[in-house]
Amino acid sequence: MHKNVEEQIRFLAADVANNCGCELFDVSLSGVGKRTFLRVFIDKEGGITLDDCEIFSRRLEALLDVEDPIAGPYTLEVSSPGLDRPLKSLDDFQRNIGKMIRVVTKESIENQSFFVGRLERVDGETIRLSLSEGKKEVLIPLSGVSKARLEITLK
Repeated sequence: MHKNVEEQIRFLAADVANNCGCELFDVSLSGVGKRTFLRVFIDKEGGITLDDCEIFSRRLEALLDVEDPIAGPYTLEVSSPGLDRPLKSLDDFQRNIGKMIRVVTKESIENQSFFVGRLERVDGETIRLSLSEGKKEVLIPLSGVSKARLEITLK
């Protein structure tokens, strides 16, 4: 049941995000009854501000009150995906070319299933990571990625 409701919310939230000048990053609905949590992550070029979250939250809440996809009370949380945001789609990887990422693969590649490196390219359905300061590269098929996130780098 949650998945159907989540998809309806995702559709509504994407429209609100578009009207607010940002993009919908992710939607997560969890819990039951009074402990139901709706978490919505938004993003935009240059990052999300507290004001962006507040405006988006008010508009989405008003729309959810009208559409009423969630049975009973819930808590709405709106935020940015953060500095170490997950990479889920092909677009996420393409947008982050040149950045450091960490990848966990479903199966071992060269006797490894955990990689940290600079995302050099996305070729079709394959990502190219530069490991060890460019001394070694690894090709990872997107279908073989279990989890991927941006790596926080301090300057």
